[in-house]
Amino acid sequence: MTRTPFILRNPSVLAMLAVLAVLTLAVTLTSQAYGTGALPTSTVKILGMTLCLALAAVAMDLVWGYLGILSLGQMAFFALGGYMIGQWLMYARIEAIVAPQLAQSPIPPTPQEVRDAVTNQIFGVVGSSDLPLVWSFAHSLWLQLLLVVAVPGLLALIFGWLAFRSRVNGVYLSILTQAMTLALALWLFQNDSGFRGNNGLSGLQNLPGLDHVGQATLSVWFLWASAAALALFYALAAWLVSGKFGSVTRAIRDDETRVRFLGYPVEGFKLVVFTLAAMITAIAGALYYPQAGIINPAEMMPIASIYLAVWVAIGGRGRLYGAVIGAVVVSLLSSWFTGGRAPSIHLPGYVVNWVDWWQVLLGLSFVLVTLFAPKGIAGVFDLLSRKGDRA
Repeated sequence: MTRTPFILRNPSVLAMLAVLAVLTLAVTLTSQAYGTGALPTSTVKILGMTLCLALAAVAMDLVWGYLGILSLGQMAFFALGGYMIGQWLMYARIEAIVAPQLAQSPIPPTPQEVRDAVTNQIFGVVGSSDLPLVWSFAHSLWLQLLLVVAVPGLLALIFGWLAFRSRVNGVYLSILTQAMTLALALWLFQNDSGFRGNNGLSGLQNLPGLDHVGQATLSVWFLWASAAALALFYALAAWLVSGKFGSVTRAIRDDETRVRFLGYPVEGFKLVVFTLAAMITAIAGALYYPQAGIINPAEMMPIASIYLAVWVAIGGRGRLYGAVIGAVVVSLLSSWFTGGRAPSIHLPGYVVNWVDWWQVLLGLSFVLVTLFAPKGIAGVFDLLSRKGDRA
């Protein structure tokens, strides 16, 4: 008997992949690089970054929606992924500028002289002339790509092992993840952290060796990469939660004590999901920040992880497509309200500027969804699906 392929057995996965394909094609055909030019490059970048945030939301849903751990530190992994790829982007870009200048001198520069010149350019802003140890592999793209998943994955593995073996649960675990994120952010704010302190890493939108390629084209390339990453890891996450592994994680979420008494290694399941989600989130960050162009420690402050949790809750916790919907809808609305495109409301004696009121509106939406629609936006699709089955 022939077994039905996984995607065909999961219509939501097939629908998500189809929507991503249609969106990517539509944006490409209306972009300034490959299409009619109706869609500005800035909008293409916003859409590409939104897909990265949706990928981070999928990882968050794995941890919170399916495992029951409200991690308020996911965006720390997101920012770490950006820092890892940002090191290579900044180092290689400055090296491409400095090396030809030094080559014009009567005596050709040594590799160490080039390295020193690059270091001065990068760290002169924080008063340093030494290349920090954490930049040891910044010259190698492949090593930095490895670090994109290795550093956040190792951090999640160590943190998770310490927390889970101590059986820290509930709100206490959420506070611990938040404390980890805050500690990491405060360390990165220091100039001697090796990551340029509050200045962060900038100019990441300029890809080394591709100076001849315009931002219009690069934005479409990153959109393709972001869509492909979201499709790949969405399918992986859906496959993971659809089998026995997913059943055990949901059981841990609903009644951890009973699962433990049944003989399942609860800590092992938690550690696998937590570490995998951290690495997926880091990949999303590595794709996001070259589109944003800059990263600094403020990107990993706890409020960013709280926003991520709000997106998942509004979209529908415990439903991967709900996490994607929540991230996309709220992120695009945020860009619209905070970008000055939403018209102000003139009231007697007061003007409502959405730039100032957007966070209030977002918080109110979270409260209303929690109280009256705990299944989020995805609950609407569930309702329509049940009505369709009855029809």
